[in-house]
Amino acid sequence: MSLRFALLDASHGAEHTRRNFRRELDADLAEFDVTDGDLPATVDYDGVVITGSRSSVYGDEEWIRPLVDWVGEAADRGPPILGVCYGHQVLAEALGGRVADMGELELGYREVTHYGDDLFAGVDETFTVFTTHSDHVAELPPDATLLAENDYGVQAFRRGDCWGVQFHPEYDRTTAERVARGKDVHEDRLRDVIGGINPWNYEAACEAKRLFDNFTRYVRRRENPDSESGSAPA
Repeated sequence: MSLRFALLDASHGAEHTRRNFRRELDADLAEFDVTDGDLPATVDYDGVVITGSRSSVYGDEEWIRPLVDWVGEAADRGPPILGVCYGHQVLAEALGGRVADMGELELGYREVTHYGDDLFAGVDETFTVFTTHSDHVAELPPDATLLAENDYGVQAFRRGDCWGVQFHPEYDRTTAERVARGKDVHEDRLRDVIGGINPWNYEAACEAKRLFDNFTRYVRRRENPDSESGSAPA
């Protein structure tokens, strides 16, 4: 069964964003530049994925509120949703949570601990991911479950068929370095972050790419409960 996902691209046209999600998602993607006000006319998709962004959910850019409202409607109507970084924060806001400025920047390959869920099937309890954010989910939405965290706070949550992850499982090394070099940080810190974008950390972080397969598998199982693809990975 071929799945059709709406990819809500909030990256302001970053060239790596769609490339990375196209590579990782085993589905036909209907792609929308939400920063240009382009939103799907319907929520009738098998799933929805929301990308990262340099914007803040609480910002005053004209496209942000319509995006949050659309995601809230989609969550009410039922297609499974996966929000990544900014998308995680959009989802939290749409479901009644609160996003705030951390007052600091989490950047580079970091360790995160998860507490078990369909989305983390086959992923070690403590795993490596690439992070880049200065906003965070300060309060989870009502009835949401904390799925993962580290010393910077919430790294993943779930409510029903909706998941948010603060980190970037879709990043390759080229993307990680480009994003890191675009941050306004002290040269010593940047040198440490760039030094950490090495083959060993990237290989470790590839474990988190299972999240995309797990999300797709969940959607397939939801659409066809008798499908063998619903089984968890070994």
